[in-house]
Amino acid sequence: MGIQFKQVTKRYGGADSPLVVKGIDFAVPKGSLTTILGPSGCGKTTTLRMIAGLEAPTGGQIVIDGVDVTHLGPSERNVSMVFQSYALFPHMNVIGNVRYGLDVSGVHKAEALERAHKSLALVGLAGYEERLPSELSGGQQQRVALARALVLEPSVLLFDEPLSNLDAKLRVQMRSEIKALHQRLRTTTVYVTHDQIEAMTMADRIVVMHDGIVEQIGTPLELFDRPGNLFVAQFIGSPAMNVVKGSLHIDGSSAWVEAQGARWPVGETGQGQNGQSVHYGVRPTDVTLAAQGQGVAAEVVVVEPTGAETELLVKVGEFKLVVTLHGRTDAQPGDTVWLQVDTRKTHLFDGQSEQRL
Repeated sequence: MGIQFKQVTKRYGGADSPLVVKGIDFAVPKGSLTTILGPSGCGKTTTLRMIAGLEAPTGGQIVIDGVDVTHLGPSERNVSMVFQSYALFPHMNVIGNVRYGLDVSGVHKAEALERAHKSLALVGLAGYEERLPSELSGGQQQRVALARALVLEPSVLLFDEPLSNLDAKLRVQMRSEIKALHQRLRTTTVYVTHDQIEAMTMADRIVVMHDGIVEQIGTPLELFDRPGNLFVAQFIGSPAMNVVKGSLHIDGSSAWVEAQGARWPVGETGQGQNGQSVHYGVRPTDVTLAAQGQGVAAEVVVVEPTGAETELLVKVGEFKLVVTLHGRTDAQPGDTVWLQVDTRKTHLFDGQSEQRL
């Protein structure tokens, strides 16, 4: 059954205070790893805390595995949470930290010790039982926090930006370990992050939030290939999608967008009408360099070689866009290059509503 949010709202303060979560509906399938993705201040951590029972909804209903938990406390939900700050007890050794929740729950000492050892082995920390948190690296401390959550055998496991305090290399390693652990245990998992690469690589499903609402829900590739609106289009993908505003022109079987003095080729026009104001989007990886005189003329502004790829910042009129090339180029700042767009991968959004056409 998993988790269901039914028209859930949340405000802090009185009835005149603004809503930070604005009537959201979504489901987390049982056994899935679902990420809640969005920028800072969008309401994603508040949403996670409402699942945990650390915050009470102002309105609506939260259901976990068929049970209405809207008004139940944290201890009544069989939910464990891994925090950004690890929240380990500095005076306790590793095994003490991991078994703490079992001890306060009244679990027999021998059983608590056995479960704590198994949980540490799950996260690759067998042999670290007697160390203090201060004797561990950041990644090891995060594993202890994860073991402490797993030892309770929760029906739902929650993560609140758990990797944001780690360096880039360790983040990549830890997200792979968390995903592999989920694939083994299949515990229903909700993972909050503002890092869209983290969400794309880890999640079965992504819930994109912005300004207290759910913008779109889907698999990582669904959101990447067919973003439902301009916000999702520009938030999902790295580098971000190139977007320019212009007018749509349809002439028989061909279509293009007039913008910044250039004609940008269009594949699928959706519900677009001739002459309609639109936002035209194309990802940096869907633009290549063409032969001279073919495609859209652009001025090279910056060349950034990264080894296997080269990233170009180019300018068409006042519109600056990023082009990611597989391989290398002789282009230099100030040169004129010609851009060829993959029309199978262009995106159109209404100029006013910003919804996908």
